[in-house]
Amino acid sequence: MIEVDLLSAGVARKPAWLRVSLPSGPEYERVKARVNALSLHTVCKEAACPNMAECWGAGTATIMILGDLCTRGCRFCNVKTGNPRGTVDWLEPLRVAEAVRDLGWKYLVVTAVDRDDLPDGGALIFANTVRAIHERVPGARVEILSGDYRGDLTAVDIVVDARPDVFAHNLETVRRLTPHVRDKRAGYDQSLKVLAHAKRRAPNRYTKTSLMLGLGETEAEIEMAMDDARLAGVDIFTMGQYLQPSKKHLPVVEFITPETFKRLGEVATRKGFHQVVSSPLSRSSYHAEQAF
Repeated sequence: MIEVDLLSAGVARKPAWLRVSLPSGPEYERVKARVNALSLHTVCKEAACPNMAECWGAGTATIMILGDLCTRGCRFCNVKTGNPRGTVDWLEPLRVAEAVRDLGWKYLVVTAVDRDDLPDGGALIFANTVRAIHERVPGARVEILSGDYRGDLTAVDIVVDARPDVFAHNLETVRRLTPHVRDKRAGYDQSLKVLAHAKRRAPNRYTKTSLMLGLGETEAEIEMAMDDARLAGVDIFTMGQYLQPSKKHLPVVEFITPETFKRLGEVATRKGFHQVVSSPLSRSSYHAEQAF
């Protein structure tokens, strides 16, 4: 088996539990070919997700809409940063729905770069994508991994009213580390406000958030983030190991052991979340369909 070490040079070698197989296999190639043919982007590739081999091999992916150029510059993220200058492909939702139909996906996670250059932050494209999938692939479930729209709750309403099965937005890290880890236009309390509003707007649908661990947070701070998420009505909570995608990104402070992830997952479960996913290779969309 060929393995790849995704950690950049200059950082201590990853422990064995974080080494993953290079993407391969006929199903992976089929997904890759169809996604490329439809000119779609996946966060799997853009963010160098360590689960790409597993998920693509199983015929699933997380589609990233609104291009591959993000207006923000979070210090953990491998997606390109720049100014898309208001460019929007209004036919993209139809191509995403076509991919869902052609590849037989029953559960799709749709995320996007942050688009602070757009008045609605891209909310309408998100909504159009959800509706296109529901119209063309009846029975398929759609999870939205949304940005914060600079705290604009009207934009949140546009997305939630399209009836995604899950509205996800990531805290990413604990309160203390947020200014160091995330773009200055993001904020811990702003993210909680978005999550709480989405839950109030659609109380019968799931909300979800995620933390990256290994950036120097304490376990007490992790538990505080769990409590804050529950107070905001969050139903699904995931935790995974932060991996440095390149030398220019934040270094890993600590590799969290699988045993610690398991214990923290048990803590989160006791706090009353509907679903908890907690392991070194977990990402916000990993095993997302299991919530149902």
